[in-house]
Amino acid sequence: MTESGKHQLFTLTRAVTLLLAVTCGTSVAGLYYAQPLLVTIADHLHVSSSTAAFLVTASQIGYTLGLMFLVPLGDVLDRKRLIVAMMTVAVAAAAGAAASPNFVTLCVLLVLGGITSATAMVVVPMAVGLAAESERGRVTGTVMGGLLFGILLARTVSGAIAEFGGWRLVYVAAAVALAVLALLLVRILPPIAPTASLTYPRLLRSIFTIIGREPVLRGRMALGFLAMCGFALMWTSSTFLLAEEYGYSDGVIGLFGLAGVAGAAGAPVTGRLVDAGHARLSTTLTWSIVLVGWGLLALGMHHLPAFIVGILLFDFGVQAAHITNQNRIYGLHPDERSRLTTAYMVTFFFGGVAGSIIASLAYDAGGWLLVCAIGAGLTTAALAIWATICATTERETKI
Repeated sequence: MTESGKHQLFTLTRAVTLLLAVTCGTSVAGLYYAQPLLVTIADHLHVSSSTAAFLVTASQIGYTLGLMFLVPLGDVLDRKRLIVAMMTVAVAAAAGAAASPNFVTLCVLLVLGGITSATAMVVVPMAVGLAAESERGRVTGTVMGGLLFGILLARTVSGAIAEFGGWRLVYVAAAVALAVLALLLVRILPPIAPTASLTYPRLLRSIFTIIGREPVLRGRMALGFLAMCGFALMWTSSTFLLAEEYGYSDGVIGLFGLAGVAGAAGAPVTGRLVDAGHARLSTTLTWSIVLVGWGLLALGMHHLPAFIVGILLFDFGVQAAHITNQNRIYGLHPDERSRLTTAYMVTFFFGGVAGSIIASLAYDAGGWLLVCAIGAGLTTAALAIWATICATTERETKI
């Protein structure tokens, strides 16, 4: 079925778009629930805190596997059925995590939960495919905004629920939320015909073919890597700054995530810029804002208002850059959107891994100012890459 045919049968209303955004956020939040609970889980399951920290890594390993091996299936299977199936497994994984009798069982279930967290990256290309062409930027911005809110709010929500009813209740609540969302999607979404007919091995191999064929994709993958690298660098090392320089508790530090949410909330407006044919302006503007954000964050070492404004601008810019990247790659080939998502998001995720590693090393070596200098350097590199892209890869296209 063609995209136009789907539009005639189903209208992607704002309410449905919001539901898909919530689905993305709830799915990916499972990667981060354990972070504020590590000490409590370590005590309850009788392991060391350093051992418990592997739970976060386990979730991330699972997510990478899901991105690489499940998300591409969105091109050859009914995306609705794929999403519901993955969420059903996610419900079982979360419920099992809540009842885990020991650390090994919990670790295995969090790997499984991480794999199914990749549901979010099946939802995004599906939403883009269901949207009218004139609204794809707005829809991408809204759905990706939901995903980022899930990332930023997961720790706060997890800590609050655990404070009220213990760490197991966090996973009970996650299972219930995912089950409710899956039931809503079953009732609301239409069947979505596959866009390609390939065997699974050929499907996976074709991802590399697409990367080699599409210079626009390669450019946006590079920008995505740098965006997520900077994002992880800032949020990981900011914890050290707020604890050591400002003396804030874990609870107060967690509240700074709300500033990130506030900044990211404005980012979907860039989707409207893209819809209006100003993707080039949007990319230039957002990376410039990220650079200004790093400058304010550097001042924030001793001036809290500058730090907060820096977070607002930084998170706005990173999220806006991400939205613009995805909107651009989804315009390449509608029948390859799930594989385009895998190529882009795996690179994006590896940027986050690199940023987390750099954060601890940089902060130990030179403190917050070195972190900000590296962040500004990453942003300058992104602007240089973008200038090259504008002059070559995307010169002939409407960007």
